[in-house]
Amino acid sequence: MAAHDWLQETMKSTRTQGESTNTPPSQGIHTVSADLKSQLISVTGNAAPSSIVSAIESTGRDAILRGSGKAESAAVCILETHSSAVTEHVRGLIRMVQVGPRMTILDMTLRGVSPGLYNVTVRETGNISEGAASTGGVWDAVAAKQETPARAAKGVFGTIEVGKSGLGSVFLDKPIDIWEMIGRSVVVSRKTEGFEKEDADTFVGVIARSAGVWDNDKTVCSCSGKTVWEERKEQQAKGML
Repeated sequence: MAAHDWLQETMKSTRTQGESTNTPPSQGIHTVSADLKSQLISVTGNAAPSSIVSAIESTGRDAILRGSGKAESAAVCILETHSSAVTEHVRGLIRMVQVGPRMTILDMTLRGVSPGLYNVTVRETGNISEGAASTGGVWDAVAAKQETPARAAKGVFGTIEVGKSGLGSVFLDKPIDIWEMIGRSVVVSRKTEGFEKEDADTFVGVIARSAGVWDNDKTVCSCSGKTVWEERKEQQAKGML
């Protein structure tokens, strides 16, 4: 396929994928532009980042999310099981982008997980030395109960349903700021408390800052000397989404 034809197909697929999400077409994908020489596609809108990456991959090409949102407004959390009985520990990914004052959207995806309903919570600490068991209580739960009237804790993100395929995803928004969550952990589990390190269906990760749009232009990882595409293949082999 000629480069120009591939570019047109990719841009068309990206727009279509955005319109296929739960977001109305006019609000999903606003604009799509591309730089063929740099192999970069820029998308403006509020469709789930994972759906945009999937749309590009559907054209037969690989894709890496190089940045989302403004500088200092994005975060990511890699979800892993700490069970010693599992070979590949990575089981999910949460992308977070702050889109306005006290408004953050979350794009959560799980893969290779037992079917069922999973609870998603942000915890008080980022200590995952013992898996989810060492992360502390639900973030903001104590303060929320003390208010009159009592309100929902900031750390309660809701649930994610995983089907028989082992895949699950949810796209939602929360009235919180990115900076409040950096360094805390996320726990995804069929339990609400009493987590066990060896539970293969309890996943945990630490929330870390990620690059905003145009903040990440590296093509070679300084820590390993490998290209971003080589790193991508290795992470996919480990279960990374």
